[in-house]
Amino acid sequence: MADEAKNMVKDDVTGEMMSKNALKKLQKKRAADAKKAEKKAAAEAKAAAEGPKKKSSMASAEADDQLEPHQYFANRCAAMQRQQLQSEAGKGVSPWPHKFQTTHTLPEYVAAFSGLADGARDDATTVSIAGRAMRKAGQGKLIFYDLHGGGAKVQIMSDPRSYEEGSDAWEVINDQLRRGDVVGVVGKPGKSKRGELSIFPTKLQLLSPCLHMLPKGQGSMVLKDPDTRFRKRYLDLMVNEGGAQVFEVRSKLVRGVRKYLDDRGFLEVETPMMNMVAGGATAKPFVTHFNELGINVFMRVAPELYLKQCVVGGLDRVYEIGRQFRNEGMDLTHNPEFTTCEFYMAYADYHDLMDMTEEMISGLVKEVHGTYKVKYKPMHGDELEIDFSPPWPRIPMLDGLVEKLGAIGVDAKWLSAKGALALPDAIDKLKAAHKAANIEFCAPPHTVARLVDNLVGELLEDNCVNPAFITEHPAEMSPLAKYHRDKPGLTERFELFVAGKELCNAYTELNNPFVQRERFAEQSKDVEAGDDEAMNKDEDFCVALEHGLAPTGGWGCGIDRLTMFLTNKNSIREVLLFPAMKPEASPPPPPPPGDDAD
Repeated sequence: MADEAKNMVKDDVTGEMMSKNALKKLQKKRAADAKKAEKKAAAEAKAAAEGPKKKSSMASAEADDQLEPHQYFANRCAAMQRQQLQSEAGKGVSPWPHKFQTTHTLPEYVAAFSGLADGARDDATTVSIAGRAMRKAGQGKLIFYDLHGGGAKVQIMSDPRSYEEGSDAWEVINDQLRRGDVVGVVGKPGKSKRGELSIFPTKLQLLSPCLHMLPKGQGSMVLKDPDTRFRKRYLDLMVNEGGAQVFEVRSKLVRGVRKYLDDRGFLEVETPMMNMVAGGATAKPFVTHFNELGINVFMRVAPELYLKQCVVGGLDRVYEIGRQFRNEGMDLTHNPEFTTCEFYMAYADYHDLMDMTEEMISGLVKEVHGTYKVKYKPMHGDELEIDFSPPWPRIPMLDGLVEKLGAIGVDAKWLSAKGALALPDAIDKLKAAHKAANIEFCAPPHTVARLVDNLVGELLEDNCVNPAFITEHPAEMSPLAKYHRDKPGLTERFELFVAGKELCNAYTELNNPFVQRERFAEQSKDVEAGDDEAMNKDEDFCVALEHGLAPTGGWGCGIDRLTMFLTNKNSIREVLLFPAMKPEASPPPPPPPGDDAD
């Protein structure tokens, strides 16, 4: 105990007695604590001198991304309204300016500066571009945006050293911008070290804020829900990369059809969309009211009768590309309003038109795809390869039915007899053929035209994968087509089918006014029987025929379906910017802003 007492020393701070080793450890700890406290005090003094620390330019955006969509919307609305009020008071810039002067569109910018070397920056050139910022990311003192517009993308690489208004202004604008905003950029062209075409901004300006939170992600299927995509096509085009390509192909096809016809001396014309008589096609029309005249009129189902009157008047080659309206069902290949091209060519017949159809359509396919073979995935079944290489098969309708029915053991040779469909028992025989072939009847009324059309749909049309012409329709199905020159009871008509779907319809035009009146009379009987797709008599058209319609070939093609085949879309809604939709149930109102707004 005496030895231990000799080794004990007194701590001058506490007066406590302890071993020499314990005192050394305590003194070292005290020295380290004092050093830490000194550093902390120095840091606090520095922070007090510098003022409050600024938030990162990414902090606000990252915090907003964690909000619910209605909270995001409320916050953004409040912020932009404050900014607008400040601009009106002369204390800021409006988030909705009237003008931003650009030197290049984004595609022009890509074309002009894609040749720059990786990591290069052209400080001698100043450009201004604008587009929608679809990505915002930060890395140290760099803020990145992906600017989209016109089918092109340019990266914005924003840093405070390049910003001409200084680092404070740089912090403000980058804190303000969000994904989806329309942004104007003034800066220097260049490329990142990885070779991505970029612009190094000296100035950024918000041109129009996106107040809503956009779906997160990048790529072609960010927004997947079809109903939302079709109802809000602007959102589909905005967030799904490549979404505009379908409509670019569509526009290219329309230009191609127009050029083909213009190059052959056709005149493009416009005809009325509201008609006293729903003529030109067997379809159920929409009805609207003409207030000034106090009468109901029909939205056109086809421009045919007016275009043929143009030919009567001496416009030997005319065409129209425009909307038609048919008050029928909506499905994968039908929309109540749709786009067609119809042309009429004096001194041509349906043989000439088949040749022209092969030439035009195959040429368009080759121009768009660089080959005659295209892939097409129907809604049901395996993906198809469709070969548009001409020439295409030509299948007489009734002969084709006799062959297909015979192949399954149904004797239908009676269809080949002259005037077979005009026989009193034709409807009974057609019904018997349905039953023998185990084919469901079409919806009533069961007229000759409807029953034949149903058989053709089941036995011929569905087997046409590659393009094929179904020709020589019965007169009962073709009230405006000219009777066949060699086959009584038939007409000089064809329909082009691809992958089981009708693409074109054409015929040698009926120009005999007496026969035309008889055809209209037969159609009127079908109307009385309840067929609301049958055609009514158009007396004005008959009078026009009495003035002499030259031998003429008439042709129609569905632009929407052609686009579907060449963009591999199995729904017509995919190729219409704004397809018809069922009314949407009213959504519940969003929660009131309350405390969610800044």
